[in-house]
Amino acid sequence: MLTEELQQHTARTIMNTYARLPIGLVRGQGCTVYDAEDRDYLDFVAGIAVNALGHGHPGLVTAIARQAQRLLHTSNLFYSEPQVRLANRLVSHSFADKVFFCNSGAEANEAAIKLARRHAFQHHGPDRYEIITMHHSFHGRTLATLTATGQTRVQHGFAPLLPGFTYAGFNDVASIERQMTPHTAAVMIEPIQGEGGVVVADRSFWATLQQLCRDRGVLLIVDEIQTGMGRTGTLFAYEQIQIRPDIMTLAKGLGGGLPIGACLATDDVARAFDPGSHASTFGGNPLACAGALAVFQALVDDHLLEHGRAMGEYLHKGLQELKSRCALIADVRGLGLLQGMELTMAGHPIVQDCLARRVLINCTRENVLRFVPPLIVTTREIDRLLNVLSDTLTKRLSRVGSRHAHRAHDTRSSIRTEPAPGPALGFDQGVDQGATLSVGDTGDIQL
Repeated sequence: MLTEELQQHTARTIMNTYARLPIGLVRGQGCTVYDAEDRDYLDFVAGIAVNALGHGHPGLVTAIARQAQRLLHTSNLFYSEPQVRLANRLVSHSFADKVFFCNSGAEANEAAIKLARRHAFQHHGPDRYEIITMHHSFHGRTLATLTATGQTRVQHGFAPLLPGFTYAGFNDVASIERQMTPHTAAVMIEPIQGEGGVVVADRSFWATLQQLCRDRGVLLIVDEIQTGMGRTGTLFAYEQIQIRPDIMTLAKGLGGGLPIGACLATDDVARAFDPGSHASTFGGNPLACAGALAVFQALVDDHLLEHGRAMGEYLHKGLQELKSRCALIADVRGLGLLQGMELTMAGHPIVQDCLARRVLINCTRENVLRFVPPLIVTTREIDRLLNVLSDTLTKRLSRVGSRHAHRAHDTRSSIRTEPAPGPALGFDQGVDQGATLSVGDTGDIQL
């Protein structure tokens, strides 16, 4: 199907839960994806930090094909070698002793919430069940993880939410301590708030938070759905902030594109689960585990971690340099290949401008551009992104200047004595989500 057909069929048959960009992607190779009209795009979204090895990685493709020919699914009524092998790799490369496998980040966080509550019930009784999460956090779309998410905009219309969750300020130990009561079972937190605007906490915050949790007998749950599997330059982000969580959740990059999630815990905490206390039909199925093992092979054995770390430093330096000469950029922040650029204007028009130049990025918190390319990205591909961003932002900035000059001219013409209003930075001329595409003479996309 061509893109227009895909849009029509989607509108007719699929629930309207996504504001999609007006392209239909059909194949990919490396850091490049192609649409239904065979136009190529540089991919700095990577399935929202999922495609760690890029598209069509030979090791991942071979592992999937080999396992698909051998055995796809059995359920967890039986033992599974790919599942055991993956669990061994996760345990040997982390603080954890035990793993529970599932299919997504939300499911991994559901498992973590249940595990923390059950552990508290067994050790402290039924009155210890509350979980503190952070304002602007994101933990998933199920009812429990939606409640855990500290953003009212995603909770709207789903009341009543589940009881037992309270919210504190990110990077603010005093705020977390104020929320602690005799009912508190755990603190659940992301190393970087990806959906919350790529916000990174101070390193001193983590040591103080961990000590507070230890002193109060409260479990520390680290949500590494987005930061895990090499995204920040180390296999797990908690290694850089030098803490030891009680529970950690993974998904996204773990399967390199296959749906898989995991909840990892120490032996003491994991013992709270016993047969029948939690389960997943598809969790840890042979195909997903085979793919995740190929991701581990590339990251650890083939040293992709080191490459990703170097590319993260290169990208961050380039974004900082761009900030130094562009007034529309308020901040650049992140770790590794999870980078954010906060703008003084809405971010969606820039996403559309980059799309027109065949570069895919996305926006969080309305005005923060997020860059999460595959870990195989090269300096040449990063340079292309930086050049497109520079051109796009320069053109946007020139529009601000021309608007300001035009308003000043109007003011003089009407002989007004009060100063003209300052330039509006909202840029309300962004392209509609349902726009169609055409190719101009230069090969760029016309929206």
